[in-house]
Amino acid sequence: MSECCAGQRTESSAARSAELSALAAVGAARPERDRRRGTVALDGGTFAMGSEQPEAVAADGEGPVRDVTVSAFRIDETAVTNRQFGRFVRETGYRTDAERFGWSFVFAGYLTAASRPNLLQARVPGAPWWLAVEGVHWRTPTGTGSDLSRRDQHPVVHVSHHDALAYAAWAGRRLPTEAEWEFAARGGLEGARYAWGDELTPGRRWRANIFQGSFPRSDSGDDGFVGTAPVKSFPPNGYGLYELSGNTWEWCSDWFSATWHAGPSQATRLDPAGPPDGSQRVIRGGSHLCHDSYCNRYRVSARTSNTPDSSTSNMGFRCVI
Repeated sequence: MSECCAGQRTESSAARSAELSALAAVGAARPERDRRRGTVALDGGTFAMGSEQPEAVAADGEGPVRDVTVSAFRIDETAVTNRQFGRFVRETGYRTDAERFGWSFVFAGYLTAASRPNLLQARVPGAPWWLAVEGVHWRTPTGTGSDLSRRDQHPVVHVSHHDALAYAAWAGRRLPTEAEWEFAARGGLEGARYAWGDELTPGRRWRANIFQGSFPRSDSGDDGFVGTAPVKSFPPNGYGLYELSGNTWEWCSDWFSATWHAGPSQATRLDPAGPPDGSQRVIRGGSHLCHDSYCNRYRVSARTSNTPDSSTSNMGFRCVI
């Protein structure tokens, strides 16, 4: 992955199959109207996936551009919020990876002063702005003394791929494939850079929550937000979906590879689900920490990855059916 985008853990966690099976049984028993609540129905179709534009990151496997077909599906109109994740935790007693490990990664510029004594020795190569901090998890997103006051409608963060799978199973849903995610993010626009078109600030209006100012020292908040923004803070794309660029990275179901999708086989073109195995999972969409000076991965074709048990202050998810 690109270490500038998010810190990562390298530990392996215990198998979660029994836990996921129990949560999936709950999800399968949900009435259809509950499973569909807050989702948007997409007819699917064939679209041009990827990019070969000059800003595309070849090392990430952003190209080649290829025609990919996805079947009809439903997708959450927003990222999963703290309120939604909180209900899941209350009903199941679930503990996130960050809670089990006892720490998570926080962007240094947003870390509470009270958390400074809780810094661990873990460092992210080339990205000193990522700090491993004890006691940080989804309820304490910026460290000791922080909470979810006035953050009910912010996307939940400090959730690993394992945590996202658990929530999705409980909700009777699943994580999107990378192809489904990009199809949805494009909103029907063929070949556009962003979820709304090719211009970053059409009419001089910000359309995504990303980092302005001098990274990593100072976020000027020109888009109206420093840190995460509540969902539905920016206009939706052509499919009625919100914040698919910026705000938080979003987990996908695929294992990451920079080359697998370049092959011509049907597996890479018709409802592709990614390579059969790997060490990292795909994340998409960029986050509030993306800055054009070093990481413009808020483009809809941009991609990177992280280890499945990693959690950071800028990674969340949304689900599909």
